[in-house]
Amino acid sequence: MYAPKFTITNSILKNVGLVEAAREVIINAPIVPSYEKKFREEAIARQVHYGTHLEGNDLLYPEAIKVVAEMSARNITSANQVIGVVGQEKDIQEVVNYRRVMDYISQLYSQNNSEFIYTEAILNQIHLVSVDKLVSPEHAGRYRVEQVTVRNTQTGEIFFRPPPAVEVPFLVKDVIDWLNSAPNRELHPVLRAGIIHYDLAAIHPYVEANGRTARAFATLVLLVEGYDIKRLFALEEYFDRQAAEYYGAIASVSNQSSDLLERDLTPWLDFFTKALAVELSRVKEKVRTLSVDSRLVRHLGGRQIELSERQLKLMEYIQSQREITMATAKNILSMVSEDTILRDLKDLANKGVISKHGVTKAAKYVLSAS
Repeated sequence: MYAPKFTITNSILKNVGLVEAAREVIINAPIVPSYEKKFREEAIARQVHYGTHLEGNDLLYPEAIKVVAEMSARNITSANQVIGVVGQEKDIQEVVNYRRVMDYISQLYSQNNSEFIYTEAILNQIHLVSVDKLVSPEHAGRYRVEQVTVRNTQTGEIFFRPPPAVEVPFLVKDVIDWLNSAPNRELHPVLRAGIIHYDLAAIHPYVEANGRTARAFATLVLLVEGYDIKRLFALEEYFDRQAAEYYGAIASVSNQSSDLLERDLTPWLDFFTKALAVELSRVKEKVRTLSVDSRLVRHLGGRQIELSERQLKLMEYIQSQREITMATAKNILSMVSEDTILRDLKDLANKGVISKHGVTKAAKYVLSAS
């Protein structure tokens, strides 16, 4: 029976603590539905772009966003269906495929329950979609039958050799069985996601797209086990921006021993938990600035207020400073007329979000709950 070796260090504990703190804020943030939808779409776009860019995809971020936007509007499965995007067909197809992988994961995640069973069929389907129209059918969703080497896509250098192909089916079965076993379900989901990410990357079950498959499967674990966090995060962005550290952490463990059971996963888990902590802390701060002050929400009976882009900027300042004057508002919205600003402030007051103190141009607008 597979039993990963690792030590829960102070660093890992700290990272998991930051994840929990950020998760609590994000889940309970009274962010309005339209903003949440927008941020979720942005997170998916970042997942798709950086998840493929990490493996050498050359499509620029703005172009990847266009692909994702088109897929939201139309049922697209092939690069030649995408209109108005500049890039190589292979790169566009990779982005199309990884977006479809995210959709597949979401379908599984919607069946969320404590007894969710992870299967090799799910893993193979993730890979099958990832490489659709990119590899020959005998390699899509099927374990490799040949030896491969793993190269750093940034430098091209070989940094470890996965196990022989004949061992792949047995190794994959062992790690999936470990993931499903009742005792191991008690381990923190962040650590479970990190472990399965490493295991799949190290086993390298397929000829191509192992990284995408490993990252997607790890994301599935987080979503299913209560760490969906409103789907506002994209670990792939951190991995891509810290590619040397990402590949180095995998290699530092993989080069310890040819035997997966003998490797100490601690260095990798330290990196993985830090990545999630950094990404969620960033999302937490963004959500804080874009959600209505918690005291205000209680004052409004928990109801959510949808703001225009201009009102959002005004509220960000008021949340930070607790008040705003017309002079300050004009500095914030320098391209907007005073009459328009007054209408925005009056609308916020009518909605019960802020209240006006004073009657002259020096009047202050403050949070209604203060």
